[in-house]
Amino acid sequence: MSEPLRLGIAGLGTVGVGVVKIVRQKANVLAARTGRPVVITAVSARSRDKDRGVNLSDYAWEDDPVALAKRDDVDVFVELMGGHEGPAKEATEAAIAAGKDVVTANKALLAHHGQALSETAEAAGQVIRFEAAVAGGIPVIKALTEGLAGNDITRVMGVMNGTCNYILTRMQSAGLPYDEVFEEANQLGYLEADPTLDVGGIDAGHKLALLASIAFGTRVDFDAVELEGIQRITIEDIHQAADMGYRIKLLGVSQMTGRGLEQRMSPCLVPDDSPLGQLEGGTNMVVLEGDAVGQIVLRGAGAGEGPTASAVMGDVMDIARGLRIATFGQPSHTLEQAKPAKSATAAPYYLRMELLDKPGALAKIAAVMGEAGISIDRMRQYSHADETAPVLFVTHKTTRDALDHALKGFDATGVLASPPVSIRIEAV
Repeated sequence: MSEPLRLGIAGLGTVGVGVVKIVRQKANVLAARTGRPVVITAVSARSRDKDRGVNLSDYAWEDDPVALAKRDDVDVFVELMGGHEGPAKEATEAAIAAGKDVVTANKALLAHHGQALSETAEAAGQVIRFEAAVAGGIPVIKALTEGLAGNDITRVMGVMNGTCNYILTRMQSAGLPYDEVFEEANQLGYLEADPTLDVGGIDAGHKLALLASIAFGTRVDFDAVELEGIQRITIEDIHQAADMGYRIKLLGVSQMTGRGLEQRMSPCLVPDDSPLGQLEGGTNMVVLEGDAVGQIVLRGAGAGEGPTASAVMGDVMDIARGLRIATFGQPSHTLEQAKPAKSATAAPYYLRMELLDKPGALAKIAAVMGEAGISIDRMRQYSHADETAPVLFVTHKTTRDALDHALKGFDATGVLASPPVSIRIEAV
């Protein structure tokens, strides 16, 4: 049997401990499947004395992850610390400079620095693998770079943040308002230390930027991702969308259009009987569409010790087998700088507004929509007991520019009791 593949693991949180468990408990299986032993030689974390429920006594300890990355007895640097600056970036750069391959679960690092890191690694003959950075245990990176490599990808779409999906599905099933479910998710430990990373769409936006790069052969451009979180979604939106046959999801969509690369992470309505509409709790789903294969739907656990450690080990196993693939599926110097296109694709929209209950109010709103070139597919006016009238519209397909024009026009009518809510309806 060949020489062992030696791992140095930086970060011993939930995922790091999961990786240690797999390596310790499945040594024979790993060796049988790769033709060589996979072992851990050294580890690093913030606290050496913390009880992590797993035996670490067999491994050398480094307080500094950069020192770990430079060790002569480490072949693969496994970065599980997180953060796009500081120790994670410094240690990853040190590992590449020292001739190590890198496996990481750090979507923020690659979303911000992926182009530079991949160019440096590929020039040095090293690989960076990051399956665990996107959608937990779902092998979506492998699907794009390998299984679907013969396709022109036409669209990437998915629910990529389990916390947001939990909040939205819990609001619907329990009939609870956003603030109450947000606090519940926080108590359960589902939210990041900075909750806006989750509910603001930033975490999922990082993932979408990485998938778009692979899918469309472009440089990672997180700054071009249109981001809108779920903070403005109310229980009224949940109920009224359901009344129209839709469910609300924080949906990432990327596609190449005639105007450029569209990348957006925002609340969308999807048909309630679609695979995305039926997605419950913290589960993730990624939909890939290619010219030859058609539509592929990948569904699974988007986070957690086991699923994410599974993804890390998938990358480790490929390296152990000698599989060497460019970070984003093709040599980094060939990736193009895409022109950003803001919501370029026309779509129907859901519009909810509270109108002052006075004659002609609805007609004024309809006139503004007509002037903007927006036609109405469906409209519902709900019963009311006060001086406002709740009205809901579903438009025919329209552009975001036309919708923005209408939203400005609504303000000038003087019949709005509160700012209107607009949510895109995505075809799935």
